[in-house]
Amino acid sequence: MELQIEDSILVRDYISGDEMALEKLILKHNQRLSSFIYSKVLNRDITEDIFQDTFIKVIKTLKKGNYSEEGKFLPWVMRIAHNLIIDHFRRNKRMPRFEGSEDFNIFSVLGDDKLNAEKQLIKDQIDSDLTMLIEELPDDQKEVLMMRIYRDMSFKEISENTGVSINTALGRMRYALINLRKIIEKNNIVLTN
Repeated sequence: MELQIEDSILVRDYISGDEMALEKLILKHNQRLSSFIYSKVLNRDITEDIFQDTFIKVIKTLKKGNYSEEGKFLPWVMRIAHNLIIDHFRRNKRMPRFEGSEDFNIFSVLGDDKLNAEKQLIKDQIDSDLTMLIEELPDDQKEVLMMRIYRDMSFKEISENTGVSINTALGRMRYALINLRKIIEKNNIVLTN
């Protein structure tokens, strides 16, 4: 509850003209949002791109005064990111290579080099951790997990693509998540705050 109240205060401060409030919000949710986006696209450059687009949308919405989800800032931001991820996959039928320029960087707007360095370290860690974790899964579990993460496929679609029942696909996903948790505990990996 306290975190939600804190978010709504920061949002209110930012809308009132306190630019630093936005920086605090980004710093606070940086790792969780980056982890979420990366878990879907599994590419650091695309993660950076979608992360920036997410906060550009957040800024525009807040500046226009259209934000009305008091106390639910993170779920709202996650929904924006999720929609941008879906748009990204619609534009690119298969996993794309990143092409783009770094003309606009939200972190240069904030002017905090330390934040850039910290974000890069976090992304590097997430990159190596997730790849390692997923590779340790049995092939059938890995396949279902990748279909959910990479392509945002429904369990019905996964069932049709793998030739197993929906229940089997659900079971494999469940075991994949259980096994990932075990691997995380075994290796003392920290993926989020």
